[in-house]
Amino acid sequence: MVTDMETHTKHELNTREEPGSAPADPPTTHANEARAQPSKLKVVSRQTRAKHDQHPLMPKKPEASERRFVARVVLPWTSRLATLVIALISIVAWNHYVMAPWTRNGRIRVQVASIAPQISGQITEVRIADNQFVHKGDVLYVIDPFDFEVALRTNTASLKQKAADVQVKELQSERKMHLSDLATTPQEQQIYKGNAIQAQAAFEAAQQQVAQAEINLDRTQVRSPVNGYVTNLLLRVGDYAHQGATNVSIIDTDSYWVDGYFEETQMAQVCVGDRAEAKLMGYSSPIVGHVTTVTRGVSVSNAAAGAQGLPNVDPIYTWVRLAQRVPVRIAIDAVPPDVPLVSGMTATVTIRDVSDAGQRSRFNRLRAEVATSLSDVFNGPSARPGCVPAITTERGPTQSLPATQAQPSLTPEEINPGLAPGINASPQDVRLPTSPAVGKKVRGKIISD
Repeated sequence: MVTDMETHTKHELNTREEPGSAPADPPTTHANEARAQPSKLKVVSRQTRAKHDQHPLMPKKPEASERRFVARVVLPWTSRLATLVIALISIVAWNHYVMAPWTRNGRIRVQVASIAPQISGQITEVRIADNQFVHKGDVLYVIDPFDFEVALRTNTASLKQKAADVQVKELQSERKMHLSDLATTPQEQQIYKGNAIQAQAAFEAAQQQVAQAEINLDRTQVRSPVNGYVTNLLLRVGDYAHQGATNVSIIDTDSYWVDGYFEETQMAQVCVGDRAEAKLMGYSSPIVGHVTTVTRGVSVSNAAAGAQGLPNVDPIYTWVRLAQRVPVRIAIDAVPPDVPLVSGMTATVTIRDVSDAGQRSRFNRLRAEVATSLSDVFNGPSARPGCVPAITTERGPTQSLPATQAQPSLTPEEINPGLAPGINASPQDVRLPTSPAVGKKVRGKIISD
């Protein structure tokens, strides 16, 4: 091949160098073919040079068959595997979003104590401010006690009068009972005995009036029944407090809880006792708690009767069905120090099953989650047995306020000592109640001034 190319080249040079010679004949057919196919000559020359330059120990490039194998076998299976992985991730993500027990519809809830006075009167002193923390038993405000002090003094004086009356009449009855039939008659004995019993009844009624007057005087100081924060305070000195009308509200700080409103499609995975996390908007640290109860009833609009007493049934779309929300009550176990509890704040509530979290590795938990997600998607969510008991027999803690109790009553002899020491004994030095007595409560007893 190289020799032919050199021969043709020399022939062309000789033809061009003869100045006087006649025009050369047209090139031969073999030369014309060589000029007409320059690209073929170049390719052949490059292949020949590559063969001479290639070292015998250098690795050979992959053959066309290997490239065809990669293109026909490896790439399709790689794309199929990637599609399968993406499908699994999508199924797990969809199951977590739709069927996993979590909701953004959560609220912080709290009990609010509505304070109302048990007596009526003008407010003379206010000892609280808005958003102030108060302890159980602290005085919130004071009602003018003058009227109630007067009532206590009046009833105390009446009690002393009734005590003296019962003492005298009991002695008269006892004296008549010891007389013979010549000095008295059975009719007189009955009259004196009846008078003594009536005096005793009047004395007991006076005792209850004094007890009521004491309690009303105590109620002029309105106290807090819980530990918490005063909220929305509009009370001021000079206002008139009406009996039974609420004028102070206190947020009970010992009663916070979280309500999570879960869709009914998620209730199969909500169990009493499960760990719950509530993350408030604006705070990264979650509030930790546990599920305590599940609400057993939700209002149904179709249950309300129509204008004529007929059922009021709402129309629905058969191809669109909205899941009902069910309230789940979550008790708070731990609150991060930087998270304030404010009733009404929204939270994202997540229920976590930690029954076997420490017994399985991370890979096993991931595999179990994928298997559960696939089962939930194709077979529907499976309920965990014993999650929500059919009948709840456990009772919540009893909350109560100390009951108002009357102070121990005094006997007539304790009220009027020495007035009637005996049937035949003279009265001792007794101060008659010429002026209204002032009752002083010392350990439940009334001592005259």
